[in-house]
Amino acid sequence: MLEIKNLQKIFPGGTAALNNVSFNVAKGEFIVVLGPSGSGKTTLLNSINGLTEPTAGSITLDGQNVNFRKPDIARQNIGMVFQGFNLVKNLSVINNVLSGMLDKCNPVVSLLYLFSKEQKMRGLECLDKVGLLSKAYIRADKLSGGQQQRVGIARAIARSPLVILADEPVASLDPMIAFQILSLLKEISAAQGITVVCNLHQADLALRFADRIIGLSDGNIVLDSPVEETTPDYIHDIYGSHGHGIFFGAQQVKPVVGSNIPLVP
Repeated sequence: MLEIKNLQKIFPGGTAALNNVSFNVAKGEFIVVLGPSGSGKTTLLNSINGLTEPTAGSITLDGQNVNFRKPDIARQNIGMVFQGFNLVKNLSVINNVLSGMLDKCNPVVSLLYLFSKEQKMRGLECLDKVGLLSKAYIRADKLSGGQQQRVGIARAIARSPLVILADEPVASLDPMIAFQILSLLKEISAAQGITVVCNLHQADLALRFADRIIGLSDGNIVLDSPVEETTPDYIHDIYGSHGHGIFFGAQQVKPVVGSNIPLVP
């Protein structure tokens, strides 16, 4: 469904962020891209969503080429969840969710946030899915960090994407809230058949939630393995000498498929 083939990105000055990266992702699969800072994870996601133009290689989504110069395929089929939430803090929660559909509106509607009844109902439905329906009409800056990230997830699913790309979505959250956010993403992926490609640097969370782990190190794939086959030695291959202490014995924890983890209000 998502095919990455020989992807390369060399930035001005000669820095190689990605080196011939290739992998396929099936529909509904929950992939974690695991690696330390500077490994190429964000460049990979930005290439998939059309924000960065690869130096070489191709990206195909549902049989269509994702092109930096013609980004409509990515805009129509990919939802993003960001590390910093990327909410407009002085807007209501519902308008932040609906902003995920702005590219489907004419410019006047986009400028004035004039959404149709159907779009508003879709936004409320998505907020209900992430447990924030009661917060729909308050300002986004009145929410906790975990709640703001749930709004980000609601915004991503509002456009009914084929793929959600999540770039370090729990990096700024405490461990309990991080667990809840990833549980929510996992539930949505399983329930709606949405493919998720999630960047993380926490090995224990990757092993807890991923169907499959892709390890990046210095722009190279050093691991592509089902989670049940991933061992401490494989994790060490990703982090090298920096890997000591990042593996918490999580290989004994079964991957989550749906969860009733309570959401913190």
